[in-house]
Amino acid sequence: QVQLVESGGGLVQAGGSLRLSCVASGSIFRVNSMGWYRQVPGKQRELVARMISGGSTSYADSVKGRFIISRDNAKNSVYLQMNSLKPEDTAVYYCHAEVRRTVAAPTWSYWGQGTQVTVSS
Repeated sequence: QVQLVESGGGLVQAGGSLRLSCVASGSIFRVNSMGWYRQVPGKQRELVARMISGGSTSYADSVKGRFIISRDNAKNSVYLQMNSLKPEDTAVYYCHAEVRRTVAAPTWSYWGQGTQVTVSS
């Protein structure tokens, strides 16, 4: 099994910063991509930021210039530095990883349990 555990969510005022962390553990041969998604009630989960193993990144337009994703491949970890937070960033943030458990195994998608980020105006 593979587990993703997030930390770092919380309540912050508009304009403030938070840093989310996620570590993948378990039976892991290789982590291909890691990223962050978010979801608010009544809406679909949306991509916030994603980084593949080669280092390429992609961001939602709404967070470009404010959020920075980074990875520590040795620790199978991903981080999201969120700056200049806005009330519309309020959501449950989920860590996501695409993992190969053995050299011959296919890539599977895994999710964390989610961490709440609330930005007050």
